[in-house]
Amino acid sequence: MLIAYKFRMYPDKSQIEKFEQHFGACRFVYNFALEMKIKSYETDGKSVSRFTLNKMLPELKQENEWLKEVNSQSLQGATLHLDNAFTKFFREKKGFPKFKSRKNPVQSFSVPQAYSVDFDRNYVKLPKIGYVKTTLHRRFNGDLKTATVSRNSAGKYFISILVDDELEYPLPGAFDASNTIGLDVGIKDFVVTSEGNKYDNPKFLKNSEKRLKTLQRRFSRKKKGSSNFKKAKLQLAKQHEKVSNQRNDFQHKISFQIISENQAIAVETLKVENLLKNHKLAKSISDAGWSAFFEKLKYKAERYGKTILQIGQFEPSTKTTMYSVNSRHKK
Repeated sequence: MLIAYKFRMYPDKSQIEKFEQHFGACRFVYNFALEMKIKSYETDGKSVSRFTLNKMLPELKQENEWLKEVNSQSLQGATLHLDNAFTKFFREKKGFPKFKSRKNPVQSFSVPQAYSVDFDRNYVKLPKIGYVKTTLHRRFNGDLKTATVSRNSAGKYFISILVDDELEYPLPGAFDASNTIGLDVGIKDFVVTSEGNKYDNPKFLKNSEKRLKTLQRRFSRKKKGSSNFKKAKLQLAKQHEKVSNQRNDFQHKISFQIISENQAIAVETLKVENLLKNHKLAKSISDAGWSAFFEKLKYKAERYGKTILQIGQFEPSTKTTMYSVNSRHKK
């Protein structure tokens, strides 16, 4: 199984400079590759492959000497991310890849290999950067795959390490009406189960709205580019981060409980993007975070050998669970 572990990093000043250097270099290569793809398609009607773009990197380094100071595999990771972005665009028919901006506080770069993790000393060794202090709050065993170093909008640094534990995903177990549950999501109640249990919607964004408006007002009054402007921007970002963390923690706990207690879970197939077009409910729907909750259910079900049953949008899942189970067994 491939499992990602995310840890908080605490780089020193010199390491932060190297992080920023890697962010900038990978952003530069990503934008260069995107420009090459667009130009090639406009002139020849063909797209440039990732392998062709990687062959251009040595010449690009000659023209831009500062790129040599960055891990070469991280630069190749930028072209891979662009390839993945185009794959997603062609598959979903939306979200054409955009040029990355240095003004975006959220930045990242990948480290495909040649890094190591020291649980005893709480360090992660990165090529071209060295040993970075990291809170390794969870131990893992397995083959280290690609790691991704990122900076969030609150200015905090993280590393996400993809690990192959060399174990197979468990096969989904048999299920029937006794160990199957249906879920309906809503705004008043976050989740209502077919057994009648209700999970209240905490409405983290709504409860923080007063504080967010205050911080936004302070931020808008600061002179752009001043130190007070940067401080106010950071305070606002930290408050948004707090809301996001609260929502994620809440959803992880509920999704884990539901997956642990049931063999199969019937959920409604929702097109959240269409629901967001209702301007009266858009903020409440975004606050609830249904899409993120369903994603957590899906990957936890796959990890623990459970089954997710997709129910039609206009079929109430809490009332059609038995029908879904019977239909599944007939097939």
